[in-house]
Amino acid sequence: MTIARDALGVGLRPSLHAYVVEHRPDVGYLEVISESLMGPSPLPRERLERVRAHYPVVLHGVGLNLLGHAPLDEDYLDALCRLADAVDAPFVTDHLCWTGAHGVSHHDLLPVPYVPELVEVAAERAAYVQRRLGRPFGVENLSSYVELRRSTMTEWEFYAAVVREAGCWALLDVNNVYVSSVNHGFDPEQYLDAVDFSRVLQVHLAGHTREPDGTLVDTHDHPVADDVWSLYRRAWRMGGPFPTMLEWDDRIPPMPELLAQLDRARAVRA
Repeated sequence: MTIARDALGVGLRPSLHAYVVEHRPDVGYLEVISESLMGPSPLPRERLERVRAHYPVVLHGVGLNLLGHAPLDEDYLDALCRLADAVDAPFVTDHLCWTGAHGVSHHDLLPVPYVPELVEVAAERAAYVQRRLGRPFGVENLSSYVELRRSTMTEWEFYAAVVREAGCWALLDVNNVYVSSVNHGFDPEQYLDAVDFSRVLQVHLAGHTREPDGTLVDTHDHPVADDVWSLYRRAWRMGGPFPTMLEWDDRIPPMPELLAQLDRARAVRA
């Protein structure tokens, strides 16, 4: 299956399966977490097969460890390639980050210094993953909570350079851009200005939480904030159309509330 350039999708989480099977909501595609389908249990695959006949399914990973110090895990990549083939994924994405070291997974998406020498490493690895997959591979920008002293580039310069040099694609998370802009005091519109929208596979929208000290945390458990909608409108005017996916990973409301967020996306970009 293919995905329309203006498609609106949702992240398919276990609590939503029954509604999707019974009601077949008006969404353009579904996104699933790659690792949720890579375990030995057949149940997640069986559940997915009930909806895959009706919707394109894309894979979004959290465990590739693209910028870890060790070589990429070939067993992981083998499993990911088999999964992408099995679900006929139009594309696969993961994060421009590291997630573990010395055999220990930190179960978090961790930043790196934004330096030219890491652009080369990241681009080489992203290009390799894309070749292994045999389909478009996109890297996602992080939400960020620390700045590293070694950085000599801005995040958007680093991100754009990796995508360009790898010949891969971007998964632009607009909420992450906004969260990082507030946490680090930069202009989020300047970030969008650096994006090559011809290389954007899809855009993510999500909600965040404001901590008592003013820090924003990318929690994916609230509706999309008004400021993020404004940034999404700007992105659409600059580079649309592009597929747009709503992430909601905790305190997930009933599907009609998620569909209402997609209706707002339609209204914002109209």
